[in-house]
Amino acid sequence: MMNSNTHSHIKIGVGFRPELAAWLASHPKSIGCVELTAEHYFGSKFRQLPRLAPGLFVFVHGLGLSLGTRGPLDQKRLESFAQVATAADAEWISEHVAFTRTAETDLGHLNPVPPTREAVNTMAEHAREVAERCGKPLLLENITSHVQLRGELSETEFLNELCARADCGLLLDVTNLFVNSRNHGFDPLRWLRDIEPDRIRQLHIVGYSHCNGRYMDDHSQAVQPELLDLAAAIIEYAPQVQAIILERDADFPGADGMDDEIEKLESLCPQSIQ
Repeated sequence: MMNSNTHSHIKIGVGFRPELAAWLASHPKSIGCVELTAEHYFGSKFRQLPRLAPGLFVFVHGLGLSLGTRGPLDQKRLESFAQVATAADAEWISEHVAFTRTAETDLGHLNPVPPTREAVNTMAEHAREVAERCGKPLLLENITSHVQLRGELSETEFLNELCARADCGLLLDVTNLFVNSRNHGFDPLRWLRDIEPDRIRQLHIVGYSHCNGRYMDDHSQAVQPELLDLAAAIIEYAPQVQAIILERDADFPGADGMDDEIEKLESLCPQSIQ
């Protein structure tokens, strides 16, 4: 059953990229938050952070902590991540339900973890360590995958158990859910109904690409109507959603194009407070 709660608290924002700096500096009226990629500010670059988004709520998003890798976390990387989260005064932090390295090799991209209880144990332990080290609430994000791994849990059971064990929220990537549903042939709304609604705290969204029969999340397209419909269903279902972030990483439109994209997101939650 869908939840009819209103979301007067939802903020709309973007993932910060240098190409968007001038547009953000013009203070678009509907922007209430910004998401920073932690790895972009490792080293001395973290000192830029207090000046990047004055007056906006800030979230810090990680790409490479590799929570799904067995064994200890990379402590140097975790220290850098925590440094960014502190310098940015992040409202919360987030990472992916994925691994990016093995014991020997940095793979350089997000890889799915099998939906097993052993993987839940590994990821939950790492997630708790990250949240404790940073002193911030943590959200975990679903990823796209060209293979559908099998285990003793379904993907939704895995995510529910992981969030419960890690005591964290879910960053639900609308585009990733849609892309996986098309590539693997399942109903995204049925998938959604199997997720604990109160765990969903933030959304990501950006347009998808379609090539040679495969759907991809290359973060370079305008948001399509079917994604807006899915996002609207998620917002109706999940009463704790607090923010929607547009993730645009390439083929940036001009200021008018960005305004149009944000207006689409505004339409999902007309009572948003920015």
